[in-house]
Amino acid sequence: MKPVCVLGNGQLGRMLRQAGEPLGIAVFPVGTDAQPESLPIQQSVITAEIERWPETALTRELASHSAFVNRDIFPRLADRLTQKQLLDELGLATAPWQLLQDEAEWPQIFTRLGELAIVKRRTGGYDGRGQWRLRADEVASLPAECYGECIVEQGINFSGEVSLVGARANDGSTVFYPLTHNLHQEGILRTSVALPEPDERLQRQAEHMLSAIMNQLSYVGVMAMECFIVADGLLINELAPRVHNSGHWTQNGASISQFELHLRAILELPLPTPVVSSPAVMVNLIGTELDYQWLDLPLVHLHWYEKEVRSARKVGHLNLSHPDAMTLSLTLKALQSMLPQEYASGISWALSRLA
Repeated sequence: MKPVCVLGNGQLGRMLRQAGEPLGIAVFPVGTDAQPESLPIQQSVITAEIERWPETALTRELASHSAFVNRDIFPRLADRLTQKQLLDELGLATAPWQLLQDEAEWPQIFTRLGELAIVKRRTGGYDGRGQWRLRADEVASLPAECYGECIVEQGINFSGEVSLVGARANDGSTVFYPLTHNLHQEGILRTSVALPEPDERLQRQAEHMLSAIMNQLSYVGVMAMECFIVADGLLINELAPRVHNSGHWTQNGASISQFELHLRAILELPLPTPVVSSPAVMVNLIGTELDYQWLDLPLVHLHWYEKEVRSARKVGHLNLSHPDAMTLSLTLKALQSMLPQEYASGISWALSRLA
């Protein structure tokens, strides 16, 4: 089996490497500053855990590598302008939006989009960074360099946020996990809940949307699609052409994790639909010190990234899964007492999803 080189050596690359080990697949997560000659690049299949990267000796070499899967798709989806244009081209529902080019446009923008505008940098920005929520009397606070470099969207009054994680094989076949319900606070994903029997209408709509996107791009591998739930169904918020934080629950809550599924797809291994038979919860560990007391609870699976603990930084996650929602809920309540107070609202939200 060919080795896999992952452009990017963060936690996603680390978890791809872990998923490859039981299958006998050597996975090498590499930083963008790595020296090309030190890696088995010519013999490898290339993938990425990041959507955009600086120009270095390594990325210049990879730019012409014929086995870099989805190579030309990454820049298209990394730019929110071209990503939105793709969704419009496919006729898929998103929040009304436009390119923000000049401050003189604001009166027309608020007339068209309503009283709340969400400004997002075209590239970069994640976990709430590079985004602004503005009303008409607040536009002066937007940095001047944003004009021409941002899109602006209508602020959506949504009832919930979900993501669909799916994969497409080289032959065009697709498989999906059940929709994941997500809670974001200050732009950072705090908690995810997946149920083995999701809302059929929303699941069907989401699979139709993500299939259309992956087929249009001839995409191979795992992709995540984040959506808002509104009265008419789903609006697509953003796409991630890679394994995704909201799919981490699959490591312990599905027969095949999103990381193994991605490796299977890019290496043309069998790609059956993963089996999900129990409710699953993922709790992101954000700026929190490691505490092995969490392992007193038998349902808790700890995934620690070995990163320096800093405020607002994702340093690990906890996965929990059990066929009985009540047993899972009782464990979550016990876990809450072991975590800092800021986790209480996320765990309460997860308990409400399991009820």
